[in-house]
Amino acid sequence: MIHSLDAIKAINDGRQDSLVVSTMTPNRYWESVSSNHDLDLPIFGAMGKASSVALGLALARPDKRIVVLDGDGGLLMNLGSLVTIADQEPDNLVHFVFEDGMYFTTGGQPVPGAGRVNLAGIAKDAGFRESFELDNLEDLVNELPNIMSAKGPVFVCLKVTHGEELPEVYIGDTAGAMRRMAAKLREE
Repeated sequence: MIHSLDAIKAINDGRQDSLVVSTMTPNRYWESVSSNHDLDLPIFGAMGKASSVALGLALARPDKRIVVLDGDGGLLMNLGSLVTIADQEPDNLVHFVFEDGMYFTTGGQPVPGAGRVNLAGIAKDAGFRESFELDNLEDLVNELPNIMSAKGPVFVCLKVTHGEELPEVYIGDTAGAMRRMAAKLREE
């Protein structure tokens, strides 16, 4: 298992100028390590919708790499988004799912199918060009350059755990983040 914070740090180190859409548990960690908040779009109050928002960005900005940081519970709430993403074939989309087997942010309730569902297999069968399942940090760090440069859509299921000390739940302003990102992209 990969500690969620270690996974987030590795992804941040490899992001370059990617636009990052984050939600739920991954967003807790992302907020504390992101190297470019102007290119971050945290999704609040819309569990399960980060992948759909990321698809919209990927289609609107094919010149930018779009990274979505999702949780397994959120993905299960909008599983059809995998088929939609695969159908649209965005070359620039990388979808990371932090699989911990629970709705961590809302109290640790188990997600349906925890430990039995192969999310990477579902993404591959849905039509993602590349699909990975990683359960240790060394493999993530070694694969990350390939993941970030691969023609998308790319799906990465990270088997994660959480430490004793967690970042506080961050509740931000999605609309404000959208305005900040749009302003930054207009500068380019």
